[in-house]
Amino acid sequence: MDKKHLFFLLSLILMLMPACTPEEAVTTDETIPDDTLSLPDPQLAWSASTFEAIIGVSSDFPTLTNTNHLSISYSSSDTAVATIDKAGAVALVGTGSCFITASFEGNDQYRAAADSYLLIVKSSEDDSSLTIVFDSAGDSSSEDDISNTTFTRLITVTYASDGASVTGYSAVADMMEVSVSGSHVTIDYTGSENVVYKLTGSSSDGCFKLYSGKKQALWLSDLSLTNTDGAAINNQSKKRTFVYVDGSNSLADGPSATYSSDGDEDMKGVFFSEGQLVFSGSGSLKVTANNAKSKSGIVSDDYVRLMSRPTVAVSAGSGAGHGIKANDYVQISDGILGISTAAAMKKGITSDDYVLVEGGQTSIKVSGGVAYDSDDSEYTGTAGIKADNYFAMTGGTLGITNIGSGGKGLRAGSYDYYTANSNSLDNSYISGGTLTIATTGNESNDVSSKAIKIGFKEKVSNSYKYAGDFQMKGGSVIVDCSKSEAFETKGALSISDGELFVSSTADDAINSQGEMTITGGYVYGYATQNDAIDTNGDMKISGGYVYAITTKGAPEVALDANTEGGYKLYITGGVVVAYGGLENSYSSSSTVYTLSGTADAWNALYDGKAFIAAFKAPAGLSSFAVTAPSLTSGYKNVSVGGTTYCNDTWAVSGLTGGTAVSLDAYSGSSQGGGPGGDPGGNPGGGGGGRH
Repeated sequence: MDKKHLFFLLSLILMLMPACTPEEAVTTDETIPDDTLSLPDPQLAWSASTFEAIIGVSSDFPTLTNTNHLSISYSSSDTAVATIDKAGAVALVGTGSCFITASFEGNDQYRAAADSYLLIVKSSEDDSSLTIVFDSAGDSSSEDDISNTTFTRLITVTYASDGASVTGYSAVADMMEVSVSGSHVTIDYTGSENVVYKLTGSSSDGCFKLYSGKKQALWLSDLSLTNTDGAAINNQSKKRTFVYVDGSNSLADGPSATYSSDGDEDMKGVFFSEGQLVFSGSGSLKVTANNAKSKSGIVSDDYVRLMSRPTVAVSAGSGAGHGIKANDYVQISDGILGISTAAAMKKGITSDDYVLVEGGQTSIKVSGGVAYDSDDSEYTGTAGIKADNYFAMTGGTLGITNIGSGGKGLRAGSYDYYTANSNSLDNSYISGGTLTIATTGNESNDVSSKAIKIGFKEKVSNSYKYAGDFQMKGGSVIVDCSKSEAFETKGALSISDGELFVSSTADDAINSQGEMTITGGYVYGYATQNDAIDTNGDMKISGGYVYAITTKGAPEVALDANTEGGYKLYITGGVVVAYGGLENSYSSSSTVYTLSGTADAWNALYDGKAFIAAFKAPAGLSSFAVTAPSLTSGYKNVSVGGTTYCNDTWAVSGLTGGTAVSLDAYSGSSQGGGPGGDPGGNPGGGGGGRH
C-alpha cells in the first residue's frame, strides 16, 4: 500500500469507543490488522498505477521508490505482453495488458510487501482494441471476480475544469453514441464487446451516465467528480458492472441536487446502478451524499459486493439517504469499508434481502433519529445494518455504533419479506469474524434502540405472529445497549460455538421469544434493570460456558425461562455461573452451589484434579450460583496466563494459584446483592421475571 492510500485508510476508519466493562458501553476500535503493525512498512511504490506503452516506441516506464534500498523481485503477470528482468527493466513483447509487480519477501526489519501497476501495450495502429485482464479480486471461482472477464476495448473519459473529453471509441462509433456537454458525459453502447470505461480527472460540475447491454468495468483512476444536480455516476445498464478502484477517487452530489430524471429512469444515489456493482482494486473511493432529497451514497437495483481490496468511505448527510442500498443483497468479501449516516430513519447498509459479511474491515456510524414513515404509516428509526431477510457473518470485522434515538445496530427479518416469501425467513447466523455493536439512543415514539433485533412481532387478527431465528455458530460478538434490550430475537436462539458478550443497562441483555438452546461456546449476559438471559420458551443448557448477571433484584433473575407460560430452565451440561438467581422450578443434572469469590478478580471452578474454568467477577460482585459436571470446590483470586474469551470474562487454560473455597448449598431463597453486595452475598433468586 502506498503512502497516500495508507493516509486515506487511516482517516476513514471510524474510531468507535474503547472496550467495555459490564457497567459501561461496549464499543469498537477498528484498526489495521496486527500483521501489518508488527514490522515497519518497506515503502515500495511505483510512480504510476497504470501505464500505456506502444510497441516500437521508446517509453519512460514507471519507476519504483525503494526508500530502504531493499532486495526486490520483479514479475509480469503475462510474459506474452511484457517481461521485466532482475534489474527492473521492462521489455514489450505483444499487445495486451499485464500487471508489473515489485515484491519484497520481508525480513526481521521490514514486513513483506508488494506494489503493482497495470501496463497496457498497444501497437502503433491501435484503435483502443486490446485485451485487458485484471488481477483476481479474491474469489476466482465466482463470476464476480473481475479476473474472469476479458475486456477488449478501453474508453477513456478525462474530466477537467474546461470540460470532459472521451477517447478510444472512434473504431466503434457506429455502436457507441457519445454525448458531452461540459463535463456531463453520456455513453450509449449497443455493441457486443466487454468495455472498460476509465474515468479520470476532476470536475466540480459533471457526471458520467452509461447505457449498455453488456457487462463492463468502470475503472476509477484518480477521479474527482461532483454533480451538483444529481448522481455523479448514473449506470443505467442492468448488467454486472465491475468497479475497479485505482488511486484516490471521490464522488459527490450537491446540497441543492434535485435528482430530476428522464421518463422512467431513476437516480437513487450519488453512485447509482440498475445492475450489480462489484468493487475491487487497491485504491480508495470516497462517496459523499450532500443532498436533501433522501438520496443515498451507493445504490444498486440488483446487488452490491465488495471484494479485494479497495478502501471505500461513504458519508450521507442529515437530509440524504442510506450509506449503501441494494435491492437483492449486500456482500462484503474483503476491503475496508467505512460508512457514516446522519438522516432520520436511514441505514448504514440496507438490503431488501440479505447482508453477508465474509471478510474485510467494516465500520458503520449512525446518528439519525426517528421519523414518521408515510409509506409504512408508522414511526421508524435508523440502523447500522438492516436486512429484510437475514444477516450472516462468516469472517472479517464489523463495528457499528448508533447514537440516534430509536436506533438499532443490526436489524434483520421483516414481516413484509416474510409474507412476500411464502411466510418464511432464512435464519440469521454468525459463524466467524468479530462483530461489535453499541447503541445509546433513547426510545422515541415507541421505537426502541436495541443493539441487535432479529425477526418481527406482528399482530395478525387477534394474536401476534413471531418469526426470526438466530444461530451463533462461531466468531465473536460484543454487544451493548444502554436504553433497551441489547440482543433480541423474535424466534428461537441457538448457541453452539463462538463468543457472545451482551450488556444492557436498561432491560434484558439477551432475550428470545422462542426456545433458547446453548450447546457450546462462551456466553455472557449482564443486565442492571432486568433479566440477564431471558426466554419466553424453554431454556436448555447442555454445554458451553454460560455466565449471567442481573443486579436489578426480584422479580428479575439471571437465567429466566417463562415458568408462567409452562416453560422451564433445563441444565443438563456445561458450566453455568449466575448472579441474581435462577428461574423457579429449574432442573439441573449437576448440583447447583453458591461460591463466595472475590469481586473484580478471577474466580475458578475445580473438579478435584484440575481447574474446570475461571470467570472474571465484576467490581462489587463476589457471590455466585455455580454448577458444572464433577464440580468439587471453588478458587478465588486465581491467575490467568492463557487465552481469555468472551470479552475477558471466561478462561479455561493457564489457570494457576488462588485460594481454595468451599461450595455452599444454593438455596434459591433470596435475591443476591446489588453492585455493593449484601452481607453474606447470597446469589439466590426466586420467582420468574417479567416477560
